[in-house]
Amino acid sequence: MLKEFKAFIMTGNVIDLAVAVILAGAVGLVVSGFVSDIMMPIIGHFAGGVDFADMKHVLSEAVVAADGTVEKPENAIMYGKWVNAIINLIIVGFVLFMIVKAYGKVRKKEEAAPAPDPGPSEIDLLKEIRDALKK
Repeated sequence: MLKEFKAFIMTGNVIDLAVAVILAGAVGLVVSGFVSDIMMPIIGHFAGGVDFADMKHVLSEAVVAADGTVEKPENAIMYGKWVNAIINLIIVGFVLFMIVKAYGKVRKKEEAAPAPDPGPSEIDLLKEIRDALKK
């Protein structure tokens, strides 16, 4: 059983999948940081100085005691974070689209390259040898 597992793990597809998952996580972090730290402040600036991450609809206010401790936390719908997630999804989708499109172009160029002349087939060579022996 251990040999079978080792053979399974060492196949190219499993290794490729592991690398793809790790890279996807890293790309996700980079894009998420790009959206939250660069894009959203720019969009918020042009939207009148709004910070989307803080946008919410309060359902019930927090109850705070006289000493400043929170007895009951605020209950709110954080739709600003949802807007950030949608923008993040759009940017990730666009980046993936560009990567797949570039990969398709490279692959198309590889397929379009003419295959080298394979030369005479084995049967042709045998026929030439037969004809040479007849002479």
